[in-house]
Amino acid sequence: MAAFEYVALDARGKEKKGVLEADTARMARSQLRQQELTPLQVDETTVRSKAANGKLNSKSTPTYRGGIKTNELALFTRQVATLSGAGTPLEEALEAVSRQTEKPKIQSLILSVRSKVLEGHTFASALKDYPKVFPEIYQSTVAAGEQSGHLDAVLERLADYTEDRQAANAVVKKALIYPSMLVFASILIVSFLLAYVVPQVVTVFEGMDQELPGLTVALLSASAFVREWGLVVAIVLTIMFFGFRYAMRGEAFKSRVHAFLLKIPVLKRLIRSHNTAQFSRTLSILSASGVPVLEALDISSQVITNRPMRAAVKTAAEQVREGKTMGYALEKTGYFPPMMLHLVASGEASGKLDSMLEKAATHQERELNSAMSIFLGLFEPVVILIMGGIVLSIVLGILLPIFEMNQMVG
Repeated sequence: MAAFEYVALDARGKEKKGVLEADTARMARSQLRQQELTPLQVDETTVRSKAANGKLNSKSTPTYRGGIKTNELALFTRQVATLSGAGTPLEEALEAVSRQTEKPKIQSLILSVRSKVLEGHTFASALKDYPKVFPEIYQSTVAAGEQSGHLDAVLERLADYTEDRQAANAVVKKALIYPSMLVFASILIVSFLLAYVVPQVVTVFEGMDQELPGLTVALLSASAFVREWGLVVAIVLTIMFFGFRYAMRGEAFKSRVHAFLLKIPVLKRLIRSHNTAQFSRTLSILSASGVPVLEALDISSQVITNRPMRAAVKTAAEQVREGKTMGYALEKTGYFPPMMLHLVASGEASGKLDSMLEKAATHQERELNSAMSIFLGLFEPVVILIMGGIVLSIVLGILLPIFEMNQMVG
């Protein structure tokens, strides 16, 4: 039984879209007519791809190409885990979850996965057709859960992991939004003062046979520069911004930028804490799910966004392959904090690596929150002081000639 996406008209002539299951497109249209719907378009959610010789390949290629939100993935995972834990067969669990979602695209995705399961594929192999939705860690963890016979427990861990990772990323994003807005607003305010306010005020000094103070002369020069070249500078900065984003697509350039960021004192701590927490949390769930150590290291390295740190973990994985302990190999990278290394070594010695890694992740997340608080506590007053200094300079540049005029009159 396959899944079909349809577009149909109801009795009032209103267009409706959705997904249903049927053996053929003809049966799908028949089901729609039984529901008093007029089918306009019925398409199977999987289409056949052409092989090199021009013939149809037997392998199905999913039509669903997009991704889903992290909270939607977590909800799907937890629903399937709950139903599986209650003894519901996987295909029935997937059908029940598909009926509960209100989004046709997600329903189409779930039913497509269910169709693969009904064809005899494992749940993990069915997920591989949708790498943008189900990342490699998800696929490997599900595969390990199916092999061990504890899929429900593994899915519960995956749901917790997905929610925890979303929360950690949200903390970082929220911490970066406020400083960015503060800097952007400061630049706009200063530019407005120099381009529009200062010229209006200083016109009173034009034509006066009086030598202006140095601060006022500098202010007038800055104002003239902003009015004449401000737009050009803004265009150049915009081009540089998009050029930088384009250059960051290259791994070599990205690695150099990331290596430079690791040399900046405050940013270095934030970057290391964030990536260590992500790495530890991912490695913990993979280890607890029974994924082999080398495979777990390789998958966990993919969640590390900093390229030098990611490369260091891959090097550490090679050392583990040669017989070194994980704690020793990670210590040689020089990127991971002593507490995390100590917990990893303790976990290897005691055979409780997954729980020690979870503790390391929790510790690093606390360190990250503390570092973020310190960063924001320092950044905000510094920006306000700089902004206040610039505004004070503008005000003094305007008032000094007026004070001198009063002294001359007096």
